[in-house]
Amino acid sequence: MGKKDSGLMPKEVALGKATALCSGSEHCKAQIMEKLSLWNVSVQDAYNIMDYLVKEKYIDNKRFARAYCHDKFCYNHWGRIKIRQMLRHLRLSDEEIEEGMQAINDDDYLEALNDVLRAKDRTLREKDIYLRKAKLVRHLLSRGFETDLAVDAVNEYLQLG
Repeated sequence: MGKKDSGLMPKEVALGKATALCSGSEHCKAQIMEKLSLWNVSVQDAYNIMDYLVKEKYIDNKRFARAYCHDKFCYNHWGRIKIRQMLRHLRLSDEEIEEGMQAINDDDYLEALNDVLRAKDRTLREKDIYLRKAKLVRHLLSRGFETDLAVDAVNEYLQLG
C-alpha cells in the first residue's frame, strides 16, 4: 500500500458500516455513495459495495421514495412540490419519484393542507384580510403545496371565493 492509499477505509469495514446503516433505516443510493466518499472508500470498492447492497436489497430507491414521501408528508406536512424537489436533489429517477408520490392519498393531502393553513392562521395577528391571505398562501407555498390548491384553500377558508 502506497502513501497515497494509506487513508482509505478497507472495503470490509465500509461494507459492515454501510449494511448496518441500511439495516437501521431507509437510504437511497446517493446517500450511501456520499457516506462511502466521506469514509474515504476507494471508488472501485464503493461501486462494489453499492452493487452488493442493491443486490441484497439493503438499498431500493423505490422503497426509499415511498418511505420518504410518506414520512415527509405525514410528519413534516410537506406538499408534493417540496417532496419532489428533495427527491430530485437525492438523484432519484422520475419513475422512482412517481412511485413514491403514490404513497400520498389525495384526500389526506387536502386535509393536511387545510391543517397547515389553520395552524398558520392561528399564529397571525394581521387584521387586513388581503395581507392575511397573502401570508397564508406564501406559507403554504413554502411548505411545497401547489399554487392553485393553496389559493383555493385560503379563499375558501377566509370565505373570499
